[in-house]
Order: sequence, then C-alpha cells, then structure tokens
Amino acid sequence: MDTIPEILLKQKAFFKTQKTKEVSYRLSLLKTLKQEIISNEQAIYEALKKDFRKPEFETFISEFGLVISELNLVIRNLKKWAKPERVKSSMLTFPSKDYVYKQPYGNVLIIAPWNYPFLLAMEPLIMAVAAGNTVVLKPSELTKHTSQLITDMIQKTFPESIAKSVQGGVETATTLLAQKWDYIFFTGSVPVGKIVARAAANHLTPVTLELGGKSPCIIDDTVNLKLVARRISWGKFLNAGQTCISADYIIVKSNIKDAFIETLKIEIVKRYGKNPKESPDLPRIINKRNVSRIADMMDESQVIFGGDIDVEDCYIAPTLIDSPDLDSKIMRDEIFGPVLPILTYNTEQDIEHVIWHYDKPLALYIFSNNNTFIEQTINKYSFGGGVVNDLLIHFGNHRLPFGGIGASGMGAYHGKTGFDTFSHNKAISKRGNWSDPGVRYAPYKGKFGFLKKMFKYFS
Repeated sequence: MDTIPEILLKQKAFFKTQKTKEVSYRLSLLKTLKQEIISNEQAIYEALKKDFRKPEFETFISEFGLVISELNLVIRNLKKWAKPERVKSSMLTFPSKDYVYKQPYGNVLIIAPWNYPFLLAMEPLIMAVAAGNTVVLKPSELTKHTSQLITDMIQKTFPESIAKSVQGGVETATTLLAQKWDYIFFTGSVPVGKIVARAAANHLTPVTLELGGKSPCIIDDTVNLKLVARRISWGKFLNAGQTCISADYIIVKSNIKDAFIETLKIEIVKRYGKNPKESPDLPRIINKRNVSRIADMMDESQVIFGGDIDVEDCYIAPTLIDSPDLDSKIMRDEIFGPVLPILTYNTEQDIEHVIWHYDKPLALYIFSNNNTFIEQTINKYSFGGGVVNDLLIHFGNHRLPFGGIGASGMGAYHGKTGFDTFSHNKAISKRGNWSDPGVRYAPYKGKFGFLKKMFKYFS
C-alpha cells in the first residue's frame, strides 16, 4: 500500500498531464460515481444505522438524497460552469477582450466529519472533482462502517491518481496536514479547525473551514406556538442534535416562555413517544465519549424535561434546560446533542447581551411574524446563514452559499458556489493588435492631463 506522500506524488504527476482539465473526463467520473452510489443505496442506510442507529428516512433526507441531487446538478451544469466567463473590458485596457477562466487548484485534501459522514465527505469530493482537481479524502474514523463503504466506492470509481480515501485517526490526519496541498477543505470542530488553519499556513495553502458554534434561535410573541414547537422539535433533534447548524439554544420572549415550553414538551412526546429510547426515529450519540461530554455539560443545569442518559447505549433523551447562566458548562461550548437550553428576553438589548456574548455563529434562526424585527435582526448580527420561521432548511437550497464567518468558519460551498470554491479564478486579457494608443509610452511630456481625464471618465 502506498504511503500518503506517495499517493500525493502520484496525484501531482497525474494533474500535470492536464487530463483533469477535460470536462468530458470529469463528467464520465461523476456519472460513474452516481451509479456506484445508487447501487449502494441500501448499504449506505445500513452503514449509518450501524454507526449510530440513524433511521433510513433521516439518512435519505439529510445524506443520500442531497448527494444525488448535488451530482445531478453538477452533471447538468458542469459544461456551462467550466466555460471561460466573458467580462466587460475597460477603456484603460482598450482594445481587449477580458475573461475569467475557471481553473482547478490542483491537489486537494478533504477532511470529513462524523455527524453526517456520507454527505459531508461526498459533497466536497464531488465539487472538487467537478472543478478538475485530484482529491485525497479522509473520512471520519468514528463512523467506521460508513467510512469503509465510502473508501470502497471511491476505490471502485476513481483511479487513485484522481481520488483516494485514506482512513485513520489523529496520526493519519497529522501526516496528511504535513503535506503541501493546493487546497484544503475541512469540516469539523473549531479547535481542530485552528489546527488545520495553522498547518495550511505553513505552506500558504488556501482553506475552506466549515466549523460551528453556538447558533441561537429567537422566538418572539407574534408566532403560532404549535407550529414553532413542531419545527423546532424536528430541526433540533434531527440526527439527535448532532448537526453543526442545529439551534444550540433558544431565546424566547418572556411572556410566552411557559406556554412555549409546554407546547414543545407535547410535540417531543408526539414525535418520539413517552420513552424516546424506544423510538426507532431517534439516532444515538456517536460514541460513549461524546455522551459523557454532553452529560458533563448538563451537570448543574436545571433540567425541566428529559435528561435521561445511558452511556452504554450512547443514548441521551431530548432534553430541555431552563435559564442557564451564559458562562455555565452547557452554554460555554457548542452542545452537539439533543439538549436545548431555553433563555428569555424582554428587550432587544437582552438579545444583544446573549448573542454578542459568544463568537459569530454558523446559523441564526428567527421565529416571528414581525417583518421589522426580522430585518433588524438579520442585519444586526453576524452569522453564516439562517432561516426565518424554520430551522436548517437553508442547507437544502443549492442556490444559497453555505459557510461560516469568524470562528464559525471561512469560505462556502453548495451548488455552483461549491464548484467555484474548488476553482481558481484566472483573469485573462486578450489584447487586440489593431490599435495601440500612444499615451502610455514615454516621453510623457504633455500627456499627464489627458491621462487623468481617462482615469476619471473611463475607469
């Protein structure tokens, strides 16, 4: 088996052959990948169920279906996306025709997370290949069944000089990051994101960092509480709360707090039963270590619903926490589990006090029918992206860029934005030879006034 440096050398050599710049070649690879994924649909469901008991419905809606949709989008549009884009030329460069060429970076490293192990490995892989790059992918070591299946599918679909899956833990990731890549795409936690950024800086390698943070959900008193509770119970407890854009805490108008909590309790029972542990629709936490981590965060919190924990079964019940202190364990870091702290506000200054206490989040959600309040909130706070009157759904629109800001990440992808992320915009001016104005040439005497007028009127 080749070592990581040897794999990278093979990919560097193949990239220099210029084969990946042929759009027809990229399309043939992506079409083969699509057939391989479709033929393994049931195996994908089974792998995710083995890794953390993810229901088939959730696997389809949040992983398999999104990957196939992304492949279909790319296959339909790649020829158009890859064409040089003609842009308006400037009078200062007259006569010329100007273009933006979409060029692959070269050799790309993708490090995928465990929470959506199929989607968040395959989607950036698809876009990197579509843009003409070679790829080394490291799937998560925590989802061994899904990661092995991904590795097998990539091996069947691609020559390793184009794409290769390399499995392993921290040691493997460290070796990968020590290499010189042309682009790095990382999805995961903020602390690991900082390690990736430092490693990339050693080689001045551009990066996309898809991280997370404490994403707030604001609820005012103009809403239909039953509808809000239904949508929050879906968005918060999907994948057992192990979603980077999950609502990490609620800020609800104080005069409806009690009614909201009671309505949310009813909704949770309706979705997962009186004993959620027996529900086939609630996935497990990825491993015992993360169960213990979340249990420690819940320590000293005021649990008003749920709270049941079974470390051996990697189970945490959907749980509501009442009015935690902003510096308490449960509010210090991203929860990444089915635990929902509920805070209150009376004024917009109360909301500011909470949200500005933390780094810029990956997502922000607002439930309101007050358009003025909605627009003020969207414009006031800095966050990656968000939704009004629902959770998560912005992730599902390929026309919307998905990414963070500040501590929640940098760069974006999805749809054409993903293709653009893995493409370098190469600026090209094609100068005409039929005219050659003499103003730029020495001697300059008598030309300065005319030059200033050109800049004033034509730039």
